[in-house]
Amino acid sequence: MRKIEHIGIAVQDLEKSNELFEKLLGKRHFKTEEVEGEKVATSFFQVGETKVELLQATDESSPIAKFLERKSEGVHHIAFDVEDINVEVERLKAEGFEILNETPKLGADNKLVVFLHPRSTNGVLIELCQDVS
Repeated sequence: MRKIEHIGIAVQDLEKSNELFEKLLGKRHFKTEEVEGEKVATSFFQVGETKVELLQATDESSPIAKFLERKSEGVHHIAFDVEDINVEVERLKAEGFEILNETPKLGADNKLVVFLHPRSTNGVLIELCQDVS
């Protein structure tokens, strides 16, 4: 793992949350994107080398909608940038981590993503991400 790529924050209202984070960070978001496969709308802020990703559900069946029902708004996941996502998945499986999706899928910001189950990572949802070449 090379660095923290982004921190994902689940929000009820992307527009209102963009306004709040613009005030907090002193800058505007640089990108919004909808990820249809995950039923989520995203907004990204750059903070140094790391990004903050705001996530709003676009459908009741979205993992973000379910998260918001259980826990309310807040930190949803921490994403780590990896050089080779398939190698990293195999390494982590061998170390005993529970992988939610062993086959990388296309996520926001032109990344391949894989998630680790929070029960194997002290309650924190971990995302591995690799730039799509």
